[in-house]
Amino acid sequence: MSRNPRHRDDPLPQIGQLEIEAGEPIPGVLVPQDQWTQTGIKKLPDPEMLNWSEIFGRTAPLVVDLGCGNGRFAVSSAVRHPEWDHLGVDILPMVIRYATRRGNQRGLSNVRFLVCGGMEFLSNFFGDRGLYQIHIYHPQPYREAGQEHKRLLTPEFFVMAHRRLRLEGSLFFQTDNPAYWNYFRSTAKGLFDVSDELGPWPEDPRGRTRREIVALSQGLPIYRATAVPLAGQTEETYQDFLKNAVAPEFDAWQDHPQRSARRGRNHRGKHRGPRKRNSRQSGSKQSEQRRTDRPSA
Repeated sequence: MSRNPRHRDDPLPQIGQLEIEAGEPIPGVLVPQDQWTQTGIKKLPDPEMLNWSEIFGRTAPLVVDLGCGNGRFAVSSAVRHPEWDHLGVDILPMVIRYATRRGNQRGLSNVRFLVCGGMEFLSNFFGDRGLYQIHIYHPQPYREAGQEHKRLLTPEFFVMAHRRLRLEGSLFFQTDNPAYWNYFRSTAKGLFDVSDELGPWPEDPRGRTRREIVALSQGLPIYRATAVPLAGQTEETYQDFLKNAVAPEFDAWQDHPQRSARRGRNHRGKHRGPRKRNSRQSGSKQSEQRRTDRPSA
């Protein structure tokens, strides 16, 4: 059997069994088809008419997984925490189909999946202080030169995440990219109290997402943090943050263990280095970012 979990031939799960992915089980046994639920939101709701309590049939703390991929974490958390409602979003319809199937087959009523960009989702579908948790696992670093604008984490994103989270809520972040990790820690501290997680997440010691399982099998370091919103932020402090924070124009290959495996390809070209974000960024550029950002699990 290959040591790389990308190539494992995992058995197909049967009713009453756990599903095995990349050699690791996913919580929640499969139920008979007559007990399946419908966890997919096929059409984006009208933000003006949106009521998550109506969609879930109850009022409960909202947990959002941005770039949920195939839904491994969102499904696992929904099984473990029936008292929370979960929303998994990803820009790729294919992975949302996998996530939806997993939620359906476990008969879950406290999770929904939909296709949407991360920044667009936070901006349009929630009010301030409406979220209990935001999870971001292995967002796409976009290593190619000229694609930096597609990255999810920007100064504007941190402001939006701070607005949307309850003050007692949390932002969870994880990556195997050292440069992205450094950008997260240095930028988030302007609005959040950031605590490094020095070991695996207790609920998922062998991997919270497929990407993490793969990265661990390749010997890559995993960087994890929990960030709690700082209280006392105002519109003035948000504007000061946007004025002084740097854009995510880091070299995604910097200090990366796999840099030598690029085989001579110049993925970055000449690196310009970080620059300060203009707080008066045009609306058209922000719209393009929302269309193109894609966090990936």
